[in-house]
Amino acid sequence: MGLMRTKSIERSMADSAEPGRTLKRSLNTWDLMIMGVAVAVGAGIFSVGAKAAAQNAGPAVTISFILAAITCAAAIMCYAEFATAIPVTGSAYVFTYATMGEVLAWVVGWNLILELLMAAAVIAKYWGVYLSDFLKAVNIDLPAEIPLGPLTVYWGPAIVVAIFTVVLVLGTKLSARVNNIVTIIKIVIVLFVIVVGFFFVKAQNYAPFIPPAQDAPPSTASALTQPFLSFLSGSAPAMYGFTGIISGAALVFFAFIGFDVVATSAEEVKDPKRTLPRGIFAGLAVVAVLYILVTLAVTGMVPYTELAKAADPSLATAFQLVGADWAVVIISLGSLIGLTTVIMVLLMGLSRVSMAMSRDGLLPRALSRTSDKRATPAHTQIICGVVVVVLAGFTPIELLGEMINIGTLSAFVMVSIGILILRRKRPDLKPAFRVPFGPVIPVLSALLCIYLMFNLATQTWIFFAVWSVLGLAIYFAYGRWNSQLAREEKALKVQKAASESE
Repeated sequence: MGLMRTKSIERSMADSAEPGRTLKRSLNTWDLMIMGVAVAVGAGIFSVGAKAAAQNAGPAVTISFILAAITCAAAIMCYAEFATAIPVTGSAYVFTYATMGEVLAWVVGWNLILELLMAAAVIAKYWGVYLSDFLKAVNIDLPAEIPLGPLTVYWGPAIVVAIFTVVLVLGTKLSARVNNIVTIIKIVIVLFVIVVGFFFVKAQNYAPFIPPAQDAPPSTASALTQPFLSFLSGSAPAMYGFTGIISGAALVFFAFIGFDVVATSAEEVKDPKRTLPRGIFAGLAVVAVLYILVTLAVTGMVPYTELAKAADPSLATAFQLVGADWAVVIISLGSLIGLTTVIMVLLMGLSRVSMAMSRDGLLPRALSRTSDKRATPAHTQIICGVVVVVLAGFTPIELLGEMINIGTLSAFVMVSIGILILRRKRPDLKPAFRVPFGPVIPVLSALLCIYLMFNLATQTWIFFAVWSVLGLAIYFAYGRWNSQLAREEKALKVQKAASESE
């Protein structure tokens, strides 16, 4: 067996009931839908569409969002089929372990840790920045960073991560209630901004809807920052046109990364066979509509060429250009509230993936212990919180933002391929949700995700390669020898050798 040993579905289900390592089923469809919206609708809703319009696709950024949403929907269908067949925590890691073997499961789990760790740290960092911006907008001047000798301390991230780590330790249902309240508030703010924005829309700003392709400016055309596909093909970096739409889709895919996190909560869901698909798809529909509406507002308020002149284009830029400076305060508040729930859901997902990998022995088994009273992985949650605080509070982690996208997309590829393998290996399974049209959608999902990966920056691929090598080194040094399956194999060999010697 070795590297390709797989963990049966029955074994995964049995392990989820192991005393001292179990999670409480307390979430319903509404909780899952709100969780998906919470993690996908953050400050990015006010900025990522404007950036993609200004620097990539122009008004056609709406098409970029639709392509990203379709790609995500195809992958999420695969997640839903897996999650209803194997309703345990761990998401893509567990699914890969059941289909493609231990070493690939480790790679996927390691990439999920990359995605969730980077996302939590980067977004916590931005939360601190948005807090300072909001305070400044209401005439309270409090800097986002404080010099401390040779270090620069970002105090905002430390506060918000510490608060939500405590909430998550106290229980999943409590954190879901907090999440629901805050998410509803931020949806109301987003809808308010959209409605006000449409009062400033002018039809002529949508023309040309797909701007003609042109060479990217020299400042964005370096080998490291250009799309990896352009680097491999030797073509000159371009913006707008078809290439811009695709590059925009790769950029705005960040808006949809949260839905794989929802799948990590499968072990904490009531009636997962019905609840998981409904919650995930309802959340995806809400998020897609909100992002498209914001994008239509921002590209209709001002020409995309005006957005391109801004150093950091956002929805606030559009309001400033039409003379509605008062909206900046509301947008700052919406960004701040929007990011809070994103951080909480990402912290939860990070601890659940770590718990699943440690329960299998690929990480130290102590990390999978849950508290007797609240049935949460308290120690693991605290460790995750501390690591995120260190990264967000003391490092320029935002420079690695694209690592979130490549970690997510790589997991999506493995899950999409895994569905095909699962159906071949276990035709007896009858999951409550099944991806329609046979193998077409899983194959399409894998191809779309790979294509989007190749449209990320070359430097992102370099960082990703380094992270992957580091992960494999840890697996071969520790995980391969300490996994539960490896220990059982070793025990069987010892037992067999003893019986033969007799």
